[in-house]
Amino acid sequence: MNRQDKDQPKHRARKRFGQHFLTDQHIIDQIISAVAPQKNERIVEIGPGTGVLTRPLLAQIDSLDVVELDRDLAANLRQEFSSEILRVHEIDVLNFSFRSLVEGQEKIRLIGNLPYNISTPLIFLLLDESEVISDMTFMLQKEVADRMAAGAGSKQYGRLSVMLQYQCDTEFLFDVPPEAFDPPPKVMSSIIHLTPKKQPLPLKDRQLFDKLVKQAFSQRRKTLHNVLKDLVNDNDLEAVGLSPKVRSDTITMEEYVKLANYMASQMTDK
Repeated sequence: MNRQDKDQPKHRARKRFGQHFLTDQHIIDQIISAVAPQKNERIVEIGPGTGVLTRPLLAQIDSLDVVELDRDLAANLRQEFSSEILRVHEIDVLNFSFRSLVEGQEKIRLIGNLPYNISTPLIFLLLDESEVISDMTFMLQKEVADRMAAGAGSKQYGRLSVMLQYQCDTEFLFDVPPEAFDPPPKVMSSIIHLTPKKQPLPLKDRQLFDKLVKQAFSQRRKTLHNVLKDLVNDNDLEAVGLSPKVRSDTITMEEYVKLANYMASQMTDK
């Protein structure tokens, strides 16, 4: 989420980093209003770029952590802000540990414009660290945002939908058109708000749940009987109220949890 500062030389967007600089002040104001930063909060910005969100955030909070891979942009931020106010972590966010920023029971808030090419793997990594995150406000490719919020039976519903909705409450905020960026992306973007659940549905075996959902959507057009035959039989499916003839994209997140728990119980009993 980057808006070029007039006082700095123009930074040429680098395709390999998936850079699209936000230039629409109205959108910037909407994002800050949605985040509503408070003085005592620990906020981390992913991909600060030229600092168009960094500056208004720092106008409302005392300090900020940012994760920026582009060394030139990181250098510009270090030059503009003291290290006491802005802590710049110059690293690929896929290799960054957000737990490393947290002490004791402290939690962090995340904000960022996620590069389209890494948004889905990054979301899965963040879910693994959700216990230290209070909420996340992200700009994403609209297609990805739609998948996150999709319900069972829709075309967008898939593994990402199930895994995200198991751990987070998902709220779609608003769309951002291509012309709000420089250079403009070829797709529509969206702002989405994610809040990790304090008490997700009980799972007896999280790894089994992950494996089940991943396999179920590996061939989404096939029936449960065909796509899950290596894991469960028809009797197992019917025992939890699922027809072996339905497809994986018609099964709700709650039903996947129920099936995974039943499978875990069967394994324990044997």
